[in-house]
Amino acid sequence: MAPICSPACTFTASCLAIISLLSLNDHAESFSTPTNGCLQKTLPSRHHRHLGICTPLFSTSSAARDLLYQDQQNALLRRALHEQDLLSRNEQTSELVSPRLKIRPPKAGTGFGGGASTVDPAAGMAAARVKVLCDEGVVRIDNVLTASTADDLREYVLDQQRIALEETERDVSTSRTFYGVENRRKHRCDLQLSLLRGGFSALRAESSDDDDDVGASTFALADALQELLGEDGTLRHVYENLVTTGGELYELAAVITDPGSNRQTVHPDLPYQAKAPLYVIFLALQDVTEDMGPTSFLLRTHTSKANAIFTSGDMDKKDDQLLKSKCRLSTLKKGDCVLFDARILHCGNANDETNGGTRVLFNFSFRNPKVAGSLGYKGSIRPEYEGLLSLKDIGDAMSAYALGDENPFGKRK
Repeated sequence: MAPICSPACTFTASCLAIISLLSLNDHAESFSTPTNGCLQKTLPSRHHRHLGICTPLFSTSSAARDLLYQDQQNALLRRALHEQDLLSRNEQTSELVSPRLKIRPPKAGTGFGGGASTVDPAAGMAAARVKVLCDEGVVRIDNVLTASTADDLREYVLDQQRIALEETERDVSTSRTFYGVENRRKHRCDLQLSLLRGGFSALRAESSDDDDDVGASTFALADALQELLGEDGTLRHVYENLVTTGGELYELAAVITDPGSNRQTVHPDLPYQAKAPLYVIFLALQDVTEDMGPTSFLLRTHTSKANAIFTSGDMDKKDDQLLKSKCRLSTLKKGDCVLFDARILHCGNANDETNGGTRVLFNFSFRNPKVAGSLGYKGSIRPEYEGLLSLKDIGDAMSAYALGDENPFGKRK
């Protein structure tokens, strides 16, 4: 199918003229530039650019919208490359490493009856990691997922991506069900995962009234959640410390980038609030090399002072901030993760077209129950789970899974 506009097309209309054209269409797609640094477009069923699908009939306003979108994307890319140059000259840039934490042994006589304290070492380690997170805005935690489970989950995610592609090619109106805020970026997407055993295959069978068994012999997503957030999960104590068991599951997705994916602009994930509203996990399902576009984090930029500079509109101050911040590159080994405060400044780097490779990150987050109201950011999670699952719910489901329930989230379709 021919593209909307040939490469020879030029952006000759002014923004006011384009906005005027947009207003002529009752079903005009809306544009916004969310705080994640990516231009987001609300997609109607007839047009899904993530898959390169478009309608054969185009209105003037549709062409104008597409030109505006491309012009803004080009501007974002130019800014991203400028920021890359600044950070390359930042002498404080280095790899993000897991901190060496020493858990102090309990003092004699502090336990019940004057005996030794019964403080759980895992809880003590979690508290130490939370302190680093609160101070720096991000903390690396190694070996949170076993290599075999990471391999299984990666294979599962890529198979889910294949099914999502098939489904959205069949009906582009389902795009927002499968993909989140990264829906339109070239060679990059965030795939919103289903908690059903069989994932999208189970959903497809439901919609077609297919009685065939779609349950897989393994359930990679549940196995991963068990290792991470089950009763003895590697991240369980950390999240209980941060959000209590009442924290809302706000995101559940896989961030996938392929060679050729462009660099993001530096951004926080949401507008600044005094209390940290959201704590996010990026977990590597394969080794992440520098050529694969690891995420860069600017330490201690989750503060009101740093945010005031970043949002001041003074580009000289903003550039100076990038030059002087302590930048950390999250090159990770398979099974390692970064946990970050969503207010911190960060960006995904370019996945090199020649030397890069498909990078799959398991992505989930929990919301701080002490922060009420809108966060100004819609998390990447399937609509049927929005606002309905807490850390306690995940733990209860994992307990049921350990006791033999093969589809512990089956009632939450």
